[in-house]
Amino acid sequence: MKQTEVTITNDTGLHARPAQQLVEEANKFSSDIKIVTGDQETEAKSILGIMTLGIEKGTAIGIKADGSDEEAAVDALVQLIESNFEG
Repeated sequence: MKQTEVTITNDTGLHARPAQQLVEEANKFSSDIKIVTGDQETEAKSILGIMTLGIEKGTAIGIKADGSDEEAAVDALVQLIESNFEG
């Protein structure tokens, strides 16, 4: 399992378009990928799950993946987030 933490820096947080981009990126990988904030955890491949977390700008989230491409999955999601979803 690979796990890391990243802070959301885009103005809208993980709502609508950024959440959809995150889901699309996560779906490129076969690993089981989770988004964690506080005591909540959801599937990174579920836009509804991500939207229900209500993640706003400045929130630190955990990304954890378990599977054959876990390293690449976490790295890709971190890169997407750090690019403010412009990657």
